[in-house]
Amino acid sequence: MSSLPVCQTLLLELHNGVLHITLNRPESRNAMSLQMVTELRSVLTAVRDDRGVRALVIGGAGGHFCAGGDLKDMTNARAQGASAHRDLNRLFGALLQEVQHAPQVVITVLQGAVLGGGFGLACVSDIALADHQAQFGLPETSLGLLPAQIAPFVVQRIGLTEARRLTLTAARFDGHQARRMGLVHFVEHDPQALAERLDEVLAHVLCCAPEANAMTKKLLLASAGQPSDAMLDQAAEWFSEAVTGAEGVEGTLAFVQKRKPGWAI
Repeated sequence: MSSLPVCQTLLLELHNGVLHITLNRPESRNAMSLQMVTELRSVLTAVRDDRGVRALVIGGAGGHFCAGGDLKDMTNARAQGASAHRDLNRLFGALLQEVQHAPQVVITVLQGAVLGGGFGLACVSDIALADHQAQFGLPETSLGLLPAQIAPFVVQRIGLTEARRLTLTAARFDGHQARRMGLVHFVEHDPQALAERLDEVLAHVLCCAPEANAMTKKLLLASAGQPSDAMLDQAAEWFSEAVTGAEGVEGTLAFVQKRKPGWAI
């Protein structure tokens, strides 16, 4: 069995072939910090070749899944120049690629905020379960930014038409709407029902042969076509330009100051 890394931003529990990964920064609604991205990637690397780990269940502590990227990291990167923003953004894209291609079955349990990067993680899961009151959204453009690494995976998950509407309006929506657009597979009305649904899904997953599941997943992803490294590299460049430009500076500052941004015409 794999030796799991020691993590500060994640809670890890391995039980009966299922690794439960809990995003554990509840004070920030589990915003995706650089440390969390790094730790998630290290966990994925540790279990990649271990067929004794049959499924990865990703959830969040404190009633929220993930509220998106950590703006504190963006602020720190701003002092280091445009290349730091590009590199930070691209690391999250690498995480999404690694979750997408994990040989294990990846299940997300979505409650509370499922925004930005959290939305991206939901899009690369094999099976997504949501609370009916979960709040989904892609708020990047309302901050003067781009959903740069997330966008290709969103398009792949729910299609171009819905992706255009959601990214260009920063609209929020609940679990039922997420189910209708194909983002999630199951919607439940309370934590107990969500836990029971997870148990049911895991029972089905564990009926399947682990190597057969891994190869089937690889085949399905190859059949669908995948966001390329070149595409995500370009997206990171565009993100860097946006976050250091006038709109990005105004949008992120307005968010921190809890006011509406003033977009220059």
